[in-house]
Amino acid sequence: MIRYAAALLLSFSVSTFAAAADRALIVGIGTYANLPEKMFLEGPKNDAPLIEKLLKEKLGYGADSIRVLRDAQATRAAILASIDEWLINGTQPGDRVYFYFSGHGLQVKDVSGDEEDGLDEALSTYDIVAGNGDWSNVILDDEIDAMLAKLKDRAVTIVIDACHSGTISRSLSTEVGDAMESARFLPRPHAKPADAVKTRGLRVDVAVVKPEVAKESGVEAWSAASSYQVAWDDTRLPPEERHGVFTLSYVNGHEISAADSNGNGIVSNAELLEYVKKQSQSYCAAQSQCQGLDPQLEVNYALLGASAVSPAVTATDTQQQVPDEGKVEEVKVENTQQTAYVAADPVDAVGDILGKAESGDVQVSLSSDHLKNGDSFRISVTSRTGGHLILYDVDKDGKATQIFPNEAAQKITRLAPGTPITIPDDYYGFDFEAEGPSENVLVAIVVADDVDLTAVAPNDYGLTKELDARTTIADIAGTLKQTWTRDVENRSVDWSLGLLKYTVH
Repeated sequence: MIRYAAALLLSFSVSTFAAAADRALIVGIGTYANLPEKMFLEGPKNDAPLIEKLLKEKLGYGADSIRVLRDAQATRAAILASIDEWLINGTQPGDRVYFYFSGHGLQVKDVSGDEEDGLDEALSTYDIVAGNGDWSNVILDDEIDAMLAKLKDRAVTIVIDACHSGTISRSLSTEVGDAMESARFLPRPHAKPADAVKTRGLRVDVAVVKPEVAKESGVEAWSAASSYQVAWDDTRLPPEERHGVFTLSYVNGHEISAADSNGNGIVSNAELLEYVKKQSQSYCAAQSQCQGLDPQLEVNYALLGASAVSPAVTATDTQQQVPDEGKVEEVKVENTQQTAYVAADPVDAVGDILGKAESGDVQVSLSSDHLKNGDSFRISVTSRTGGHLILYDVDKDGKATQIFPNEAAQKITRLAPGTPITIPDDYYGFDFEAEGPSENVLVAIVVADDVDLTAVAPNDYGLTKELDARTTIADIAGTLKQTWTRDVENRSVDWSLGLLKYTVH
């Protein structure tokens, strides 16, 4: 399991971050030397300065630590040279590295033999060329892998506003028909027309950064869409004002007023992801050509609850709601170079790690509203939708108890919609006894999809095993953020959350 090594919150200033050899490379490509104008994108020219502003104002990057390549500046040679000279050679172990790309994504034939589907994911460049059989002058995921290998001892964030797979919707071939306006995906050159692709049960690797790389190295890798989804320019805006749908919501989500779903003054990575998903799905629902849009975050699960905003920058922004002193602590994530800032109170941290706001679909209650030390009590959970229940009790010392599933229950079944489950029921042969004084939170997660959670919440953990709350909740949250591929269209896993804070006097 991933463990947190907590330390005292240090009093950093913005200048402290700027003094480090942090480096950011921003690439925005909307026009292309060798593509027809109908494939140009309006958004990247506005995305690049928006991300530059975010880096300076929210993430603590100095102006001299940011390099921007736009349109004709962003050739394949220039991008690779900047990765090598600016990001790799310009940083040292422990420094932060940020790579952002806005433009077309695509797939090309895999020549190294490391892809199960026979295709490499790739990023377009200004001088991309469509050959007889495939694209050339692109940045391959293998080249991103090589970059990450050389940056293995840095804290790396990669943000990609592009997509790498989709139905055949646009092509250089006139046989395919008109291009979809503002789609950030290039299919293989000279593709033939095809019906909408059915992807039930199909899982393809479409990430520029592989999930296992992110988990093992501590890389934070954001992308605008899931597999077989298309990333978009926001066509609701006038052409000259357009941004990528993902980029605009990603930047706006760093504001506490927008994405802090549990109201504790911290926008965590998980909260930011949920905000970006909600905004992207709202856009997609209003667009006839958009069949689904689920942004992705590949990350070491221990970083899900980490603040997406530098606390030093937040403290200097009078418009931000800053957490009370002592409510945030600095942690070093084991086996990575990432330093994270998290809610010091484990009870408070639960919402940051899960990221999702309570919708009222899951209700948790206790048999008594006023618990004293030694009182017997029972827990009831009711869900508006059916699903598999996972229930935890988290205390202020950071310990978690898995209430359900457990081996004492005669049968582990799905919750029926609107039908409460009481734990322990009469068949258990015992009641729970309150221990206090204590401040705890009950965490009820109802998963509508048939996700296999036995690896992270096995029955034999229930009631008796003492668990680390942050690690346990992070493992659950990380499992639930994976893409659901067993419907016709890939989408996010369907799950709901209910929380109940209670006090034992």
